[in-house]
Amino acid sequence: MRSASTSVLTGLMYTLGLVLTGALLATLLLSFTSMRESSLPYFTYVINILGLLIGGFVTGRRRGEKGWYYGGLTGLTYFLFVLLIGFLGFDAPMQWETFFFLIGAFVIAGVGGILGVNSANSGHKPRNFKPRR
Repeated sequence: MRSASTSVLTGLMYTLGLVLTGALLATLLLSFTSMRESSLPYFTYVINILGLLIGGFVTGRRRGEKGWYYGGLTGLTYFLFVLLIGFLGFDAPMQWETFFFLIGAFVIAGVGGILGVNSANSGHKPRNFKPRR
């Protein structure tokens, strides 16, 4: 079992890596296919959801306990990172959508964390495990 901060930062790096890869893929699709810019918001939602889910999964698997909590922390950290970039880089104001994004990021990464903890513990048997005959 690793420390909480290392697990959360690793999950955050997975999330950011997947989101950046998805953004690159979206850029290539817009440039070289007939995909329209009007479908881009849906594509970015899917990219963010998958990134948060996998990042929370990695965090929960590495931590091995309290997946909803540590996965949710990964989502919260990702939210703060995006909020900071939006505020400082693009002067984006706080709106209700920002609050909904916070809740969504926490829940989605938390679900990923739960799945990660369950996948990490699925191969372990209790100490005094005796199968029935």
